[in-house]
Amino acid sequence: MGWTIENLGLIWELSLEHIRQSLVPIVLGFALSLPLGWLATRFRGTRGVVLTVTGLLYTIPSFALFALLPPLLGISYLSELNLTIALTVYAVALMVRSVVDGLGSVDEGTRLAATAMGYGPIRRFWAVDFPLAGPVILAGLRVTAVSTISLATVGILIGVTNLGYLFTNGYQRRIVEEIFAGVVTVMLIALIVDLLLLLAGRVLMPWTHGAPPAGGRGRRRTRIALETGARA
Repeated sequence: MGWTIENLGLIWELSLEHIRQSLVPIVLGFALSLPLGWLATRFRGTRGVVLTVTGLLYTIPSFALFALLPPLLGISYLSELNLTIALTVYAVALMVRSVVDGLGSVDEGTRLAATAMGYGPIRRFWAVDFPLAGPVILAGLRVTAVSTISLATVGILIGVTNLGYLFTNGYQRRIVEEIFAGVVTVMLIALIVDLLLLLAGRVLMPWTHGAPPAGGRGRRRTRIALETGARA
């Protein structure tokens, strides 16, 4: 523990940088996945195309993506922007499937009830579809957040300093404790972010708790429809 105690300041500084570099792709990936998921759900013919393309994006090796983005976008290879865009691509690849699955799980009767109350497609999405799909989307967001925080460490290989520095520096100097400190810190950040997302979901989606058992779907659907009408 000697090295860790002596370098707490460095670990803290790298952790803050790592969090900042991870949060931007997570937010961007979430924001871009919503319209793509809605498109795939709204127009059935696009579902297969959207899911196939985004699924293939995740199969691109990170090193290859780092090399492809600069000539395509005119950015520097050794830049934080390169890392941000690459992580956003992977975040979208993970999130779109969750958004599609979440929106697809919304009961069609609930959609029809909202439409009968005068809700247009966009208003219905934000007031009915998105809230009901929230638990599935949140589950996907949690996986995306943890994955992004982990993947961000490869940024050190293109000159972007974050907790990945502890891996490369520890390896070069043969300091096992430094590498271990990096692993533990990344894990702690991922666990904390995951917990925060879980707590946010409980606060923002209180209706997901105490759901009725099987057989109560009809009553739940009716209640949602009535609540939708009351807000209209």
